[in-house]
Amino acid sequence: MTGTDTARPESPERGTLDKAAGENFPVAPFFLPRAWRDDLMAVYGFARLVDDIGDGDLAPGGADARLLGVSPAAAEDRLVLLDAFEADLHRVFDATPRHPLLRRLQPTVRRRSLTPDPFLGLIAANRQDQLVKRYESYDDLLAYCELSANPVGRLVLAVTGTSTPERIRLSDSICTALQIVEHLQDVAEDLGRDRIYLPTEDMKRFQVQEADLATKTAGASVRALVAYEAQRARDLLNEGAPLVGSVHGRLKLLLAGFVAGGRAAIRAIAAAEYDVLPGPPKPGRVQLLREVGVTLRGEG
Repeated sequence: MTGTDTARPESPERGTLDKAAGENFPVAPFFLPRAWRDDLMAVYGFARLVDDIGDGDLAPGGADARLLGVSPAAAEDRLVLLDAFEADLHRVFDATPRHPLLRRLQPTVRRRSLTPDPFLGLIAANRQDQLVKRYESYDDLLAYCELSANPVGRLVLAVTGTSTPERIRLSDSICTALQIVEHLQDVAEDLGRDRIYLPTEDMKRFQVQEADLATKTAGASVRALVAYEAQRARDLLNEGAPLVGSVHGRLKLLLAGFVAGGRAAIRAIAAAEYDVLPGPPKPGRVQLLREVGVTLRGEG
């Protein structure tokens, strides 16, 4: 380091965790017990990093690849990176991980007796993103959400010690709904990555061509398709909402926030007349808080 190098580069760990501020609902809000917040942020760090690997959004410079033991020649190969990340995940359970975010996760895994399965599901979803760009049916999309979204809710229940088979079932409905909503918000962004999460059979039903998704504003057929998928997400949220009433205290507020975030996002999509192509419709803070109140009262 020369005398003019006064700024230290941002660590991969810090850059990843800083993205939590941009999520639709706080990942580990202030009202949770400190131990829960720390463990949820450790889980978030894992989920965010694996998504960044899968989307090619890692910080420039190749630091994450080096930490995972991937050679510079292979540092842009997402499948190689995901394989290396999976190998490092296994070290969380039986050795010492290389990546600082996985070292941060290790005490959480031990403290909460977490299993590898939900973490492996998230890796598998990102591996699938490299290989599968279109989904023929709604059932195919649900199977993807089983990997990409449902493990997150299961980890929240595990961290908070509230897992039961029924709560897991309800959580899966909520998480799948939230994933579908995110896909609806990000149709244009996903298309830029050559990914379409709108089921092909539904696109045919509404006479939507892929070219229709590449325009600056949505036509009537695209809007009708988005409205149809938004209703599916709304139904899933309503199906999972009893999860909120099954718990108490601050966890109840956290889970209500997740449900309310999905409902508010759907309302924002509807307010945009289902035209998601100019950019993701986002709910305002007032709308989100209103939905939290409705969800807590069980009026959804």
